[in-house]
Amino acid sequence: MSNQPMKFDETMNQQTRKRPLLEIDKPTTMMCTVVAVDHTTLCYRVCALCERTLSENPATACKYCNFTNIFNPTASGSKRLFRVLMSIATDTKVFVVIMFDRAARVLFGCSADEFFDFAEIHPYAAMASGRALEGEMLTVTLTRPKNGNAQHLRVASVVPLSSGFQPAIETLRELYREKGAS
Repeated sequence: MSNQPMKFDETMNQQTRKRPLLEIDKPTTMMCTVVAVDHTTLCYRVCALCERTLSENPATACKYCNFTNIFNPTASGSKRLFRVLMSIATDTKVFVVIMFDRAARVLFGCSADEFFDFAEIHPYAAMASGRALEGEMLTVTLTRPKNGNAQHLRVASVVPLSSGFQPAIETLRELYREKGAS
C-alpha cells in the first residue's frame, strides 16, 4: 500500500460498498419469490429417536441408539424429514437456499412422511409440488449454516405473503382428485 493520500473516488467507493446479504451470525429477513424447487430429493430418512441421518435402505437401523420397536422388533424406527433445495429471487439477486423440516412444513402443509407416501402413489407429485410453489411470494428469514461445510444459506422461517396461499399438498390433492374423477 502506498503512502499517497486517497483520491476522492476511492474514498467514495469504500463508503458506498454494498452490505453483504447476511451480516455475520445475524439472521436476515427479506421478501422473495420462489423461482424453482429441486424435486429430486425433497426428504431424507432419519432415526425416529435421535434424528441422525440413515441411508435410504428401509432395513437400515440406527447404529447409534439401536432403536427397536417392541411391537415389531424387525421394523426400523425411522421417519422422514424435509430437506428442500430451492432458488429464490429478491429484488436484486437470485440464489439457492436450503429449507429443512420446520420451515418446509409451512409450504408443503404436511409431514415429510405424509408427502413421501402421497408421492409413492402419485409419481409426479414431487415435480408438481415444485411447480405449485413457483412464483409464490414469501417472507423468509435466512441464516448462515452452522456447519462449515454447508454451501447454501438456510431458511430459518417462512411466511407466505399471498392471502390465498394453499400448501402444496392441498394443491396436489385437488389436482389428483380432478384427474381421478375424469
